[in-house]
Amino acid sequence: QDFNHLRALCLSQGLLFEEATFPADVSSIGPNLLPEDKLWRIQWKRPTELQRNPYLIMDGVSRFDIMQGEIGSCWLLAALGSLTLQKQFLENVLPKDQGFQDDYAGIFHFRFWQYGDWVDVVIDDQLPFLNGRYLSVHPRTSNEFWPSLLEKAYAKLRGSYQNLHGGYLSDALVDLTGGVQVQFSLKDPPPDLEEILKAADKSQCLMGCSTSGQLRRNIELRNGIVQGHAYTVTGAVKIRYKNGWKHIIRIWNPWGHGEWKGPWSDHSPQWDHVEPKFREALLRNKDDGEFWMSCKNFQEQFSWLYICNSTP
Repeated sequence: QDFNHLRALCLSQGLLFEEATFPADVSSIGPNLLPEDKLWRIQWKRPTELQRNPYLIMDGVSRFDIMQGEIGSCWLLAALGSLTLQKQFLENVLPKDQGFQDDYAGIFHFRFWQYGDWVDVVIDDQLPFLNGRYLSVHPRTSNEFWPSLLEKAYAKLRGSYQNLHGGYLSDALVDLTGGVQVQFSLKDPPPDLEEILKAADKSQCLMGCSTSGQLRRNIELRNGIVQGHAYTVTGAVKIRYKNGWKHIIRIWNPWGHGEWKGPWSDHSPQWDHVEPKFREALLRNKDDGEFWMSCKNFQEQFSWLYICNSTP
C-alpha cells in the first residue's frame, strides 16, 4: 500500500482512512486472545476521539512512554524500549512524515525488516479498548500515541494482536533494525560477560534479556523480578564502589513499573558508597520500571541476554 497516495485520497475526499485488510473488528484481534464474551465487547476508538489534542510523539521518543497493556507483548516492547535509545535505528521504523497536526487523515505507517527488506505497513488509527481500557500498549502520557500505533502496525504484520501474545525478543530486535543478533545463556555465561555488556553498550547495540518460566508467566517474585518475562538492558557501567570497582547493569521492565528490590535497586544502601556526582548521574529514583543490579545478580535472575547491532 502506498501511504502517500492513500493519505492524499482521504484528504481530497474529506474522509478518515479505514484499513480493509486489518479492519477494526474481531478478526484483527484473533479468535483465542480473549474469552468470546470479552471479544465482542471490544470497542475501537481513534486518538482524536480520546483526546482533544493527540500527538504521535511528544518531547521525543522514550522507553518511559511505553506501558504494557493486556496483551503479553513484552518481547516486542522490550525491543522497542531498546530501540528508543538508538535514534539511528528509530528513524527507519517510525517515519517522520505523519502526525495529528498536519494532513491528518486517520492513516499512519511504520517500517519493519522482513526477509531482507524494509516493509512499509499502513494502518488506520482505530485502537482496541476493552471496558474502557487499552487492550494493547498504552501511553504513559495520555495524548502520545506512537507506542499504540506502532504496536498495531506490528500486529498487522504478524496477522493479529493474538500473534503478539508471546514471542521472541530476538525476533523483534531484528525486525526493528535489520541487524544481526546474538544470544548468550546466562546459566552458562561467557567468562568476559561484564566486558561484553560494556562493549555492547558503548557500541550502541540494542540489548534485552529474559527470565525463564514458560509455565508460570508473569509471576512476580518477592525480589521484584517477573518470571517468563522480557526486559530491556538500558545500560552497563563500571563504577567506583567503596575501595574498588563494580560492574552494574541497568534494566527496564516494559510494564512501566515493578522493579528489582535487591542490591543496587533504587533505595539500596549500596548507593551510599558511590560518589554523589555518579549517584546523581546514574540513579533515577522513580517507580518507572527501571533499576540497576550487579552483574552477579543479573546472571542469577535472568536466563538469556540478547544483543543486536547493524553489523556483526
